[in-house]
Amino acid sequence: MLDRVDLSRRLFLKASAVAGGGFALSASFALPASATSVEPASAELGAFITVHPDNSITIVGKNPEIGQGIKTMLPMLIAEELDADWDRVSVQQGDTDFARYGLQLAGGSFATPMNWLPMRQTGAAARAMLLAAAAQRWGVEVATLSTEPGEVVHAASGRRATYGELAHEAAQMPVPDAASLTLKDPARFRIIGQAKGGVDSPRVVRGEPIFGVDTQLPGMVYAAFERSPVFGARLVSADLDAAKAQPGVIDAFTVAGNGNATELVDGVAVVASNWWLANRARTALAPVWDNGEWASHSSAGYAQAAQDYWASGDHGEVFAEKGDFAAAAAGAAQVLEAEYSYPFLAHVPMEPMNCTALYRADGSIEMWAPSQTPQGGQQSVAQYLGVTPDKVTVHITRMGGGFGRRLNNDYMVQVAAIARQMPDVPVQLIWSREDDVRSDFYRPAGWHKLSAAIDAEGKLTGFADHFVTFELGGGAFDPATMDATEFPAKYVPNLRYSQHKMRTAVPMGALRAPRSNAIAYVMQGFLDEVAQAAGKDLPRLMLELTDGVEAEPGGMGPFGPAPGFSAPRLQGVIRRVLETSPWGEDRPEGRALGFGFYFSHMGYFAEVVEASLDSNRRPLVHNVWVAADVGNQIINPFGALNQVQGSIIDGIGQATQLAVEIDGGATRQSNFHNYPLPRMPVRPQIHVDWVLSDNAPTGLGEPALPPVIPALANALFALTGKRVRHLPIDPALFA
Repeated sequence: MLDRVDLSRRLFLKASAVAGGGFALSASFALPASATSVEPASAELGAFITVHPDNSITIVGKNPEIGQGIKTMLPMLIAEELDADWDRVSVQQGDTDFARYGLQLAGGSFATPMNWLPMRQTGAAARAMLLAAAAQRWGVEVATLSTEPGEVVHAASGRRATYGELAHEAAQMPVPDAASLTLKDPARFRIIGQAKGGVDSPRVVRGEPIFGVDTQLPGMVYAAFERSPVFGARLVSADLDAAKAQPGVIDAFTVAGNGNATELVDGVAVVASNWWLANRARTALAPVWDNGEWASHSSAGYAQAAQDYWASGDHGEVFAEKGDFAAAAAGAAQVLEAEYSYPFLAHVPMEPMNCTALYRADGSIEMWAPSQTPQGGQQSVAQYLGVTPDKVTVHITRMGGGFGRRLNNDYMVQVAAIARQMPDVPVQLIWSREDDVRSDFYRPAGWHKLSAAIDAEGKLTGFADHFVTFELGGGAFDPATMDATEFPAKYVPNLRYSQHKMRTAVPMGALRAPRSNAIAYVMQGFLDEVAQAAGKDLPRLMLELTDGVEAEPGGMGPFGPAPGFSAPRLQGVIRRVLETSPWGEDRPEGRALGFGFYFSHMGYFAEVVEASLDSNRRPLVHNVWVAADVGNQIINPFGALNQVQGSIIDGIGQATQLAVEIDGGATRQSNFHNYPLPRMPVRPQIHVDWVLSDNAPTGLGEPALPPVIPALANALFALTGKRVRHLPIDPALFA
């Protein structure tokens, strides 16, 4: 596991000369000693910024790009403070290098809060060096100089010099300390806050080969990997000779798992001259698996176990408690109870898992990996091969979606295991769509029995949730858990959160807005029930619960300082969406509105959904109004809008049509015919309103998703009087 990078530490900036008279500037974070033992010399560091003699500029995008626009956004931060001409900027994807770039990650909506200040400081330092070079050349004080896009200007004499003309001299200037830099006043931003198209978008539209699966190397062969459909099974035997006899097959061999399902499970590799032949040859393997106990597991069995836990009267592990919920319920004017559940979900990005590897006889390996955590993959591969991480070179490719699936790097370890059997031959492993659906790290299913105590004045006096989930064996992040502070924990006087955990071999992981995409549905759905029972609507209940509560102090998050939860920000987005939506107004016949709020990934989102039912009683979403607080700056409005729209559509799909069912220890679903992702007709009109607050900007990849699911469910209740307590929504409920 990578050590945490503390962004409050000093940013180190280094410059080096480059060929042709330009200069390059790189920024690296101060790292823990365990992360890198020797800080590389500046000439050995790849640069974030390269200024060329022709006045063009290359900026490195350090983080993986999965379609969230980070390869555009991070360079915008650098270019703004550099005072670059964006039309003269090109962006180059950086390779995996922790010592050079710090943490390279696409996940958790962390890219913006982690890099907002460091990337701006990188650009500001380069600008300061260019100013120093011009001052030396002209024999003037730096204070008399200014910059315009791509130029240094001495207004008193009328002299000008392009960055390209000054680049060689700038490379000789001392690198300023980050603490000495003066960053731009946001009122002077020219690039930040302006809508910019994705730097790769023209290449994507033209169909250029920039994705991982497009990697082509001379002499490359193709591999398919057969694993048991039953999770946790072990390989007993396979007919390797039958597979080798198939057309185009070069080799077939078994691969032993390493005991870690997130890296490598037992399987059989088939290598052929093209992938279609390799995949076809798998049908001849006739593998025999030892399924152990896991073949008896099923979604139905898990659901029954939840019912049994609830019926037992045993609350299990109490992980959050205050006051006396039992006493509050005994003295309440009303006690509500409801059971909510949600299924496993798969990620199914359009580009299935793939990776290309070239293993060399000296034990080194070069990889082309569409990974959200390439540094984690580098370490996993190094550990598997028994080499140091410097022996593993990982080139980051663009990804055709990820949504959290590519936070796990099992496909990287798989291809490393295969390539090791074929030294000096490049091997490309590609999963079929069936592999992708059946071998995922799923959003966990969960079951909640909720209770609420309401007094005679309609106030929520007690709240309880008996959560049935899964035991995943610990780890830094467990997507099957619920926080002890889950809303409304802090805002009710009597609380009990408890849980039972079931054993399973079903692999689980983070899916866009992990935990939040499920818990928001449960809590906001049940709170809507509470509000109705108390004679009010959900927005009013939320505002009453948080009225007069001050923002909590900040603390240290996993990757640096993080603000505490802010009730005023919650109130701000709720009040805004009530203003911008037709909440409280009459709607056309057959339509109704529902509300949902959620705070996740440091973003505050309140959403109103307008829904109806089609002729088959299936939900239709017509409009979604969104009020969002992600800080004081929307860096790229175009990318920001796209992220919110994509999250909303994802959430609607999860609510209405997606579920992975476990039967016999394996998934019933296998492809898009029985796991139907939302298509164009699902898309509603999405109206987004930004609520700017006095906080540093935070990420947008995830926090817009969770509220839309309960908002839709609550709209359907307003329309039909039927509560949606189980996902996906069953049209039979409204028959």
